[in-house]
Amino acid sequence: MKPKFLAVTAIIAALYIAVTYTLSFLSYGEIQFRIAEIFNHLVAFNPRYMLAVVSGVFIANLFSPLGWFDLVFGVSHSVICLTILIIVGKYVKNVIYRMLINSFVFTFMMWIIALELKLALELPFWLSWLTTAIGEAVVLFVGIPIMKLLDKRLDFKNLIGR
Repeated sequence: MKPKFLAVTAIIAALYIAVTYTLSFLSYGEIQFRIAEIFNHLVAFNPRYMLAVVSGVFIANLFSPLGWFDLVFGVSHSVICLTILIIVGKYVKNVIYRMLINSFVFTFMMWIIALELKLALELPFWLSWLTTAIGEAVVLFVGIPIMKLLDKRLDFKNLIGR
């Protein structure tokens, strides 16, 4: 692996962790607005960001109040959704459409987190799915114009290398 790739991966993972911990009161539990999920959109620009995002999720979930549940379910959720985005991205070339698809996929797939909350905290599945999906949708859909603006300055496609 090239040093630039490793450095950018480490920085993105660190940013994910820092944002999650700084806003931990919003990041975990029945109602979630995990602002760091905006980094999921990086994969719409370049699939190589997947390692950075998943690493950030893994480390952030190491110290989750839900313990191993968040490691298994949270990381699985990210890996599954980002893999779907990478596959779809081979056919959809427009980055905004990719981010829209990404937002819908992550929001729908919050059933995985709802299942986690059902198993770990015995919360009602359907209500948990609704509340976590709303939080995910808000963060990701609001994140689209933010990421597009940042891309103009940072050139996400090429920032991590090819």
